[in-house]
Amino acid sequence: MKEGKLAAIVAYITIIGTIVAYFMNLEKKDPIASFHIRQALGTHILFYLMGILASMFTGYMIPTAFYIFVLVLWGYGLIIAIKGERKETPLIGGFFQKIFKSIT
Repeated sequence: MKEGKLAAIVAYITIIGTIVAYFMNLEKKDPIASFHIRQALGTHILFYLMGILASMFTGYMIPTAFYIFVLVLWGYGLIIAIKGERKETPLIGGFFQKIFKSIT
């Protein structure tokens, strides 16, 4: 497996995986790995922010919808990383690329 692709996949395995992938990518600066590190970091941050927001609701339907939304985005990103492609996460991937552009 190509080293950049491995870092891209590792980035989606928890926030710690994103940090590990960042350090894996420091020397060679693979563009696929950098792309997926930015996407995964955004997805993980979104998960935590949505968790905080979901905790404000007393029912289970709205929090469940939040978590399913993030899970779908996470799964999409992971599948694209496994394929070794550069496709942005739907709806918010472009935003992640823009705000984390310093991560190369």
